[in-house]
Amino acid sequence: MPMKIIDPNDPFYRPLWRRIVLVGVLAGWAAFELLITREPIWMTVSSGLFLLTAWIFLVAWPKNSAD
Repeated sequence: MPMKIIDPNDPFYRPLWRRIVLVGVLAGWAAFELLITREPIWMTVSSGLFLLTAWIFLVAWPKNSAD
C-alpha cells in the first residue's frame, strides 16, 4: 500500500482552524522562497506542498464533516 503524504482521515486534521493554519504556514513559506531566497528547489517544494495542502484541506475536504 503506498504511503500518503497527508492522511485526511487522521483526526488531527478534523478541526477547520488547524487546516487553515497549516495551509497558511505553507503559504508563508512559499511566499518567502518565491520573494526572498529565490532558491529553485525550495520554491518548488514549498509551492508544491502549499498547493497540495490547500487542495486536500480546503477544496476537496468533505463538506458534510463536522468541524
